[in-house]
Amino acid sequence: MLEWLEGLARWPPAPFAESPWWVAAGAAGLAVIVIGLALYIGWRAWRGRGRRQTAPSQTVAEDATAAASDGAAADDAAAGVGDGMPLREHFRELRNRTLCCVGAILVGAAVSFYFYEDIFAFLIRPAQQVAAAQDFRIIYTEVTELLGATVRVSLLGGFVLALPVVLYNAIRFVAPGLTPRERKALFLFLPAALLAFVGGMAFGYFVMIPPALRFLLTFGGDIAEPLIRISNLVNIMVRLLFWLGLSFETPLVMYVLALLGIVSARGFARFRRLWLVASFVIAAAITPTIDPVNQAIVALPLIVLYEVGVLLARLAGRRRGR
Repeated sequence: MLEWLEGLARWPPAPFAESPWWVAAGAAGLAVIVIGLALYIGWRAWRGRGRRQTAPSQTVAEDATAAASDGAAADDAAAGVGDGMPLREHFRELRNRTLCCVGAILVGAAVSFYFYEDIFAFLIRPAQQVAAAQDFRIIYTEVTELLGATVRVSLLGGFVLALPVVLYNAIRFVAPGLTPRERKALFLFLPAALLAFVGGMAFGYFVMIPPALRFLLTFGGDIAEPLIRISNLVNIMVRLLFWLGLSFETPLVMYVLALLGIVSARGFARFRRLWLVASFVIAAAITPTIDPVNQAIVALPLIVLYEVGVLLARLAGRRRGR
């Protein structure tokens, strides 16, 4: 922990320690711009919310008079979705929340880029453990390959760090059209979604990826020596961790859909046979190998997660019926 704090306090950061001064200055300027953009978006969202709260409410007769004098305002008011907010205001709120999410992802990506060496070490460790007895080397064969891999890793790290902000803004956007009970359930969905995403990534990192890499790195070892490109290894790790984390959200999504009355538990149960086939199709798309063992390692948890989702949908149906 002490070494990590000492490395954090060292300037310039590790990515720019051996770079010209203008590279570090440009990175610092970019960080300042990103932080300023996030603050500006937050200020605009707060200012717009204050205006909506302090705006005087109109009566029905005033609305009719305003609609007669302004056809565009009447069209927007008629396009409201139940909470009295015109369609134009919904688009404005969608824009503000989207910009807020993008700003949060950019800030998270900047933080991930600062620690890119530690992230690379984390992603490469499973392959190093599998090929510990071999002369394992990671190379790059293109000028921009390492930089491109760093950017992809930073964006994924930014998305993971900004996931609470993204989910919160998504829930706040749809909350005005829900009942208080449904709104409460969605806010409770936020920490559960974070835990499920992290759990899916942990399952991939500790359970699914080691046997897959063992098969890939030891297959045909007597014929050729593996020289792994860093972009290829990073792409495989990022794709597996992201999609496994996303797939572990399945039970929660099913619960929310059943709680909102969009799909019932009986409808999910009728889809069980199709999901059995879809699980192996998804596993074949996620896993980097073609052997059935690693595909089954991914498909079986997906099937179990779907059954858990069916049970949660039944609980949501009972709760909705009360």
